[in-house]
Amino acid sequence: MLSRIAESLFWIGRYVERADGTARILDVHLERLNQLPPHERATVSGNLMAVMGAAPEDGGEPSGDLREVLHRLAFDRTRISSIAGSLGAARENARRARETVSSPVWEALNTTWNGLSGHRQDVVGAYRLCTWVVERTATVRGMADSTMSRDDSWQFLSLGRCLERADMTARMLATGDERSFRLSWANMLRCAGAYESFLRSRPAGFDESHAAEFLLLDRLFPRSIVSSLRGAEKSLSSLDPVSSRLGHMDDSLRMIGQARSFLEFHRTEDLLGELPEHLDRVRAACAGASDAITSKYFSHDVAQAWTGELI
Repeated sequence: MLSRIAESLFWIGRYVERADGTARILDVHLERLNQLPPHERATVSGNLMAVMGAAPEDGGEPSGDLREVLHRLAFDRTRISSIAGSLGAARENARRARETVSSPVWEALNTTWNGLSGHRQDVVGAYRLCTWVVERTATVRGMADSTMSRDDSWQFLSLGRCLERADMTARMLATGDERSFRLSWANMLRCAGAYESFLRSRPAGFDESHAAEFLLLDRLFPRSIVSSLRGAEKSLSSLDPVSSRLGHMDDSLRMIGQARSFLEFHRTEDLLGELPEHLDRVRAACAGASDAITSKYFSHDVAQAWTGELI
């Protein structure tokens, strides 16, 4: 497979998952922001945009205006951290890899991109946009899973999806402090689509620490961080099977495996107190693994130009 095609497939998976995760996070925080007084709204919106990588470039303080938050996280087509920007980037990468992605995947992405302009750019429109984007990205993922062979092309797509899903779940958990967990752990679970699965896994009493533990460590729920990291490890192993007797030499697999193993084998009585440390470690592992994947599969030295010798 050409490296440019593999790179496009990897970023299709990442951008589609980023749009989905941003829509889920914005949806669960929008009502809270809308009800806060202006001075508290500025603080909460600033923290939210910082976590989502959408803070003002000049380092200034956000105004707390909901229109600014909605523009940066939802409607700004020039910013890949926004919903519209991520979907536009996913469509552009699908256009570059048009000969590899299936027609249903391309049509789903193209239809989603064209449908963005039909949403009002206000609070009501943002609510509807978030719900619509979650449905549309699920359609794209479903088309990919049902119409693409499980070859290298699908593995790169799945790898990007799993890495971004782990990162977005970590960002979602990072948007709330201990106080917000006590008040809105149910919303956090609903944000990840985990509410019913969590209740079925906890027949007895539970509190906010159990909700955080479920989203962080549950091996069976696909949006948990551990499950997402396991999926990324599986795709990496399929792309480059390990043959060495001396451990994992692949940097991306090593970083993801270390982050996943630390979470699975680390037990603490104060998960919420240590949660920021865990989330920073996961996000650093995802960023480092992405760089390592780019270096190994997508980046190539510039070929030297041939010059004739003087006779």
